[in-house]
Amino acid sequence: MEKIKEKVGIFILNYNGLVWLKRTIPNIVKHSTQHDIILIDNQSTDQSVDYIKVNFPKIQIKINKKNYGFSKGYNQVLLEKNNYDYFIIMNNDVHVTHNWISPLLFTIKQKGAKIVQPKVKNIKLEYTKQNGTENYIKTNFFDYAGGSGGYLDIMGIPFCRGRIINKLEKDMGQYDDTKKIFWASGCCFMICKKTFLELNGFDEDFFMHHEEIDLCWRAQKNNQPIFCCPDSTIFHFGGGTIKYNSPLKHYFNHRNSLLLLIKNMHFKWLFPILLTRIIFDYLIIFFFLIKGSIFLIKKFDFSIIKIPLFIIIAHFSFLMLLPKFIYKRMPIKTGFLYPKSIIIEFFLNKKTKFSQLKKF
Repeated sequence: MEKIKEKVGIFILNYNGLVWLKRTIPNIVKHSTQHDIILIDNQSTDQSVDYIKVNFPKIQIKINKKNYGFSKGYNQVLLEKNNYDYFIIMNNDVHVTHNWISPLLFTIKQKGAKIVQPKVKNIKLEYTKQNGTENYIKTNFFDYAGGSGGYLDIMGIPFCRGRIINKLEKDMGQYDDTKKIFWASGCCFMICKKTFLELNGFDEDFFMHHEEIDLCWRAQKNNQPIFCCPDSTIFHFGGGTIKYNSPLKHYFNHRNSLLLLIKNMHFKWLFPILLTRIIFDYLIIFFFLIKGSIFLIKKFDFSIIKIPLFIIIAHFSFLMLLPKFIYKRMPIKTGFLYPKSIIIEFFLNKKTKFSQLKKF
């Protein structure tokens, strides 16, 4: 593989993630010696910054004025003047592997990619019973957050090569081809600086969740292709930054997925899809309420009803932001969406693997 000399900056966003920095930064530093690492801190109060200063003095630190979330947190630094040709945007709950950056650069040079993600596999955190020692178990399964590249169905539901709904496939090399994708995983991707600036960075109204899908959708409107390069592999602690069952995660996922459609979906499909998505959401609310009612009778724990409550609040927030996102609309008619509902494919047609989807 040819040596590429362009300047790469690895940008890691952090907010009160000291425990994760201790688990991941030594690994990232070990395998990224030729490139600058920049910690972007959203005003942490847990001594994250002090830990980096003392233990990794070569890491640059940029401190934001407050907790801006994912989108604005990155924009505050990446949209400033800097001398990098490429940005790597990375979560603080990621382990990388030897020579993980070169294949990404190679894909940009050889394939004309403007955004490229590595293969994302799952890593688990386990504890030794005797002394509580942490062990990192690198699995051979794809990770929920990106697998081997992200796609979107006709309803605007994201899925991946290697992950349909919540079903993770075992990595047996079946998705090892470098391929054009719809979206790159926000847990780790490389983007050309010029592209990021042309797109004016992330949409800050998303705060967190779906901002990377919006960025990639807008890139496609500018004919800037997105690829997955499985020759580069990273491992992601699923649910590390924010837990999968967190009500806040459900809030941002449900609100932002609707805003994503308003902003980007072609007018021809927008209204029937939006109506169907809202119906789906209230079916989910109904499911959680029924489940919660049964659970309350048994254990008197009201926390189970937080998720449906946060989904309802998400819909109110969606309505508040609706005029702003209508104004932002720049839809594109793309044939790159999966032409069926991935939910129906998964639950009714029993298609649990990406390879079973005929479109791809």
